[in-house]
Amino acid sequence: MSNQKIIDEALQKLIEGNKRYVAGKPLHPHQDVERRRDVIQGQQPFAVILGCSDSRIPPEIIFDQGLGDIFVIRVAGSIVDDIALGSIEYAIDHLGTKLVVVLGHGKCGAVTATVQGGEAHGHVTSIVKAIAPAVEKAKGRPGDLVDNAIKANAEIVRDLIKSSKPLLAQAVSEGNISVIGAYYDIHSGEVEIM
Repeated sequence: MSNQKIIDEALQKLIEGNKRYVAGKPLHPHQDVERRRDVIQGQQPFAVILGCSDSRIPPEIIFDQGLGDIFVIRVAGSIVDDIALGSIEYAIDHLGTKLVVVLGHGKCGAVTATVQGGEAHGHVTSIVKAIAPAVEKAKGRPGDLVDNAIKANAEIVRDLIKSSKPLLAQAVSEGNISVIGAYYDIHSGEVEIM
């Protein structure tokens, strides 16, 4: 099977799972004792989700997936650093995952705080600094600045992952992986692929 077909099928699994979640008809796949036993031997997640730490946005639930299905990295603001990049590289290089999704979401507190400005304390400053370019990029776009900044942040993080050398940039250029942005509407529960 071609890499593109694998990527397309992985994305379709996420979309279908999200549709079940939005409709209130989740299947809760791969969450039984048998699956727990199966994944003891190893994991083969079909997608990497880089998302926000926000407790209202658990990827396994909003995409209706189970044990071993998705490789999840969560950090406030859905930002990426060397640790997150290393985690993505691990999933790509060692687990064979072909799809990476950067998931932004409505009402993101980290992006909202960055838009509002003010003084960040402690290590929160690092998060605000990482999100600031997205706020600048979103200024002047029609619509809500916070929502636009959330989407711009997902785009920037997506592009950082795609250009991360040597491993991820090479995998993208060779067509071995796909890196996409997405936006979770906290009101409807729907995920929009950007």
